[in-house]
Amino acid sequence: MKKHLKTLTLSLLSLLLPTPSGAQALPTDGPLTLRPMLQQLGERLLQGKTGSIVAINPANGEILCLATHTPTGSDVRQAIGRPQAPGSTFKTAQALTLLSEGIVTTDTRVDCNKGFLDGNIRVGCHQHRSPLALKEALAQSCNSWFLVTFASMINDDFMYESKDEAINTWRSYMQSMGLGGPMHIDIEGEQGGLLAGADYLNRRYRDGWDGKTIWWAGMGQGDVTLTPLQMCNLAVTIANRGWFYVPHIHKNTTNARYLTRRQTKVKAEAYAPVVEGMRLAVEHGTATALRTSYPVCGKTGTIENPGPDHSAFIGFAPMAEPKIAVSVYVEHGGFGADLAAPMAGLLMECYLKGKLSPQSETRAKRIAAMKIK
Repeated sequence: MKKHLKTLTLSLLSLLLPTPSGAQALPTDGPLTLRPMLQQLGERLLQGKTGSIVAINPANGEILCLATHTPTGSDVRQAIGRPQAPGSTFKTAQALTLLSEGIVTTDTRVDCNKGFLDGNIRVGCHQHRSPLALKEALAQSCNSWFLVTFASMINDDFMYESKDEAINTWRSYMQSMGLGGPMHIDIEGEQGGLLAGADYLNRRYRDGWDGKTIWWAGMGQGDVTLTPLQMCNLAVTIANRGWFYVPHIHKNTTNARYLTRRQTKVKAEAYAPVVEGMRLAVEHGTATALRTSYPVCGKTGTIENPGPDHSAFIGFAPMAEPKIAVSVYVEHGGFGADLAAPMAGLLMECYLKGKLSPQSETRAKRIAAMKIK
């Protein structure tokens, strides 16, 4: 008990310490939903890096961890107020939307030979079997599959009267998952992000646009940005197979906003194949660093940008009865499989097991010692 109280005290003290000039601290008014052990671990793993770790209890929307780090120290805006491209983590939301609209089935296959060529545009992808159906496309994070199928939805003039209707339909699904706009959490400084709709695209591409103009959004780049908080909430909606509570950090809230269950627009039958695809990613896909004694479901993301790639991950565990959903985003951290996924795995283990195994503690020390500029 004394050890537990000491840990609690140290963690709360860390939240109360002054933040660097211009940074935004976590709230300190009233009891918080944060779990000190997770918060400490998240802060430790992020040392020497720029990024964030968010963990949420899917059952009630309570934020269990909201760890951030920047070159000048902790700043909560890194998680809630700085939208960035979600990369391949966004392919989960794409799959849910495409399945719900009937654009694809679980058997839809797309050829991919380390990417594909369309005119003078070359889209790269890593080596994997081809063609892949939906579950394996998620597991292997096939860029070709998601770009081609997304473009086919936007260009479908049989199902939709216009590209405007198609893109606005797509956007409505994403918004229903808590993506692209503020969710109105109980922390100041939350920002929305970007989900391209018809008005935006017609202003940006005055000479016209179609599915190929914006197909990069199919793989979570281009005209789409989310906050790490929204990315974690996406994992929550998948863990719950279609519903979520608005994330909140104040315990014992009586505000109806945080006590009202919200349903996504996604069809119920779309969740099973996406969950299975995320499980396959851990079993033999891009997230094998997360193999554990309990079933984890996850999706890695590697975000192209000037300089080294950003590393991202979303996931939840256990598969059947989820108790924690996690997102990790590390700027210039490289492949999502190499850094973000292992970091998320440590958070999940700490929460589900109550501590890290000796082997995991060694991994945590190694990650904490990494310095990424």
